[in-house]
Amino acid sequence: MLLAIDCGNTNTVFSIWDGAEFIATWRTATEWQRTADQYYVWLSTLMKLRGIEAEITDVIIASTVPRVVWNLRVLSDRYFNTRPMVVGKPECALPVDVRVDAGTGVGPDRLANTVAGYDLYGGDVIVVDFGTATNFDVSDSDGAYIGGVIAPGVNLSLEALHNAAAALPHIDITQPQHVVGTNTVACMQSGVFWGYIGLVREICARIKAERGREMRVISTGGLAPLFQQAEALFDEYRDDLTMHGLTVIHKYNKELVSE
Repeated sequence: MLLAIDCGNTNTVFSIWDGAEFIATWRTATEWQRTADQYYVWLSTLMKLRGIEAEITDVIIASTVPRVVWNLRVLSDRYFNTRPMVVGKPECALPVDVRVDAGTGVGPDRLANTVAGYDLYGGDVIVVDFGTATNFDVSDSDGAYIGGVIAPGVNLSLEALHNAAAALPHIDITQPQHVVGTNTVACMQSGVFWGYIGLVREICARIKAERGREMRVISTGGLAPLFQQAEALFDEYRDDLTMHGLTVIHKYNKELVSE
């Protein structure tokens, strides 16, 4: 069994892949202080509750929080007796090229999204990932990662409004009934919701125009369905896109070793 771990700035996702499908997925808050022992107690308890008795033989990690990687490595070494693959490290090969400015680091989650997009849909793909930041990841016709766009995340924007303006409350994002709000909460919801609709549509349109071709737009992240229900922004939504990319990267590296 493969344990795939996607560690983001806000949440960390653990998924177990049996070679054909994900048989379980769990999410926890990202906390760099959490030890390998704490991770194992949490994870093994959840596995028992789901009746999962299969042995974890491989681990792959994508992390945008470097301080968390150490304890995830210890978790893999100590409790699963395996050296984890870490996306972004030189020893973890990618099945696609990365064509960005020399010396530029690319987030491991963005690389996994690009790999998944190419594996599932072929080249010329824009992946829109609604996370702590809203990322737009662009792949070439051969699947190579060629860059992207980083915008503030939806919840990050809401927090900024609340923290910077004393009179503005903390709110949850939802589709407002009207564009013109008649109270403070409705005004804020309209600004953020329709603002992000416009942001996604305009950025994707400009990427396509700059590339001079049609491109598929794939979304992932928890808030993507909310925006899709209002406007036809995306060709498809995949909640497990990043995790799928990790399984493809893991398989690619295993095949390299066996050659």
